[in-house]
Formats: sequence, structure tokens, C-alpha cells
Amino acid sequence: MSETPKASAQKPADDNLPAAPERGPVSQWLQQQGFDHELLPADHLGVETIGVDPVFLPVIAAALKGNGFDYLQCQGGYDEGPGAHLVCFYHLVAMAEVTEGKTDAVREVRVKVFLPRDGEPSLPSLYGLFRGADWQERETFDMFGIRFDGHPHPKRLLMPEDWKGWPLRKDYVQPDFYEMQDAY
Repeated sequence: MSETPKASAQKPADDNLPAAPERGPVSQWLQQQGFDHELLPADHLGVETIGVDPVFLPVIAAALKGNGFDYLQCQGGYDEGPGAHLVCFYHLVAMAEVTEGKTDAVREVRVKVFLPRDGEPSLPSLYGLFRGADWQERETFDMFGIRFDGHPHPKRLLMPEDWKGWPLRKDYVQPDFYEMQDAY
């Protein structure tokens, strides 16, 4: 006599869902030090990525710099789309370890800050920690309207000072006409 199979108490695994990201060495270290952060999936190159609250960005960046991440390779922003966040990212590299011959492998981490697009999104500047953030933060402000509190030169870098709007936001509407001021 054949029995009808009983329904399993567990749901079958959904192969379409992405696996939860594993905590990498930087995230583990931050957790041990008591720094709150969000674990994000690694990027396409396998570089560990973490999400940070804007208020805690300077503290966590200083801790990472103290842990050997002494070089800001890249800072920028992007728009996730209408109704979604503006994102500011930092790519930190532990260069001194490589140049001093301590290791052949470069330690890298990406730090992301998710900001609301409403109002005037802002976060603390990292210019005081990484001087290379100067023009990079200015470009991010110029293209996305993300303000960097405490930046010593908070003005547009690429667009004219009187330009309206933020050209790389996905909801940007290009003006029909813009009269350039005379350069003389």
C-alpha cells in the first residue's frame, strides 16, 4: 500500500534568492570594536562593502584609517532612481601595508552611505581625514546635490555657480536654455 507523501514542515529553498552576504574581515573587526554598520554584498570584484549611517561616517572612517586603510582611492555618488536613495561611496585601500612590503595582497573596503533624496541630503566631510576627498566631494555635490558638512571649499566644481539642479540625478530636468556669463 502506497502512502501519500506528507507535506514537509520546512519550506523548500528558493534558489532565486541571493544568499545573505558573509561578514568579511573588515566587518568582523568593526563589529568587535562596537561600530554599528550594515553588511552589504561584496561588489563585482569581491571587495567587501559596508553601509554606514551618515552620523557615524567620520568615526568609522577614522577607525578604518587607524586600522591601516590609509588611502582614499575613490569617492563618488550615484542615484538609485526616483523614489530611492542617493548613495555616497568611499573606496578605502590599505596602501602602506603593500608599500612597506608587509603583504602582497591589497586590503580594500567600500563604505556606502544611503541618503534620502528629499530636501538637502548631507553628510560629514572626510576632507579632514583624507585630503584627496577635496575635489571628489565637490564633484559629488556638483552632480548630485549631496552636501558635505565641514568641507573647506563647498562650491561647485564643474558647473557654473548659478546652475540650477543636479545633472546626474535621474529625476533631473535639463533646462531648455542657459545663458553663460561673459568671461571677460
